[in-house]
Amino acid sequence: MSFSNYLETEILDHVFGGAAYTAPSTLYVALYTATPNDAGGGTELSGSGYTRRTASFSTSGATTSNSGAVEYPTATGSWGTITHIGVFDAATSGNLMAYGALSSSKAVDTGDVFRIPAGDLDITLN
Repeated sequence: MSFSNYLETEILDHVFGGAAYTAPSTLYVALYTATPNDAGGGTELSGSGYTRRTASFSTSGATTSNSGAVEYPTATGSWGTITHIGVFDAATSGNLMAYGALSSSKAVDTGDVFRIPAGDLDITLN
């Protein structure tokens, strides 16, 4: 996953500029059908029962991973094909923190439940 421009600026300013950054108390995982980028963008799902879901992370070395499963509500209509995910600091709107492509796209139809198993959402710094 890549960091967004927002998070890159906050971290650099925190470490080198002396402006304290307070990490969000809750992180939310968003699903996309079109690619986001460092500035945001992309096409996040909306409607048909979709809502961003909360996630907790555990860090080891240069990688942080979701410590529990992230499960979305049952789709009440077609969500299309999920290609990317994003991590935000708010349930709606908010700031995109990090984003990345799924290892394989997943079509979500009416009645399906999209789930990210624990440990499958990795954010790595190199």
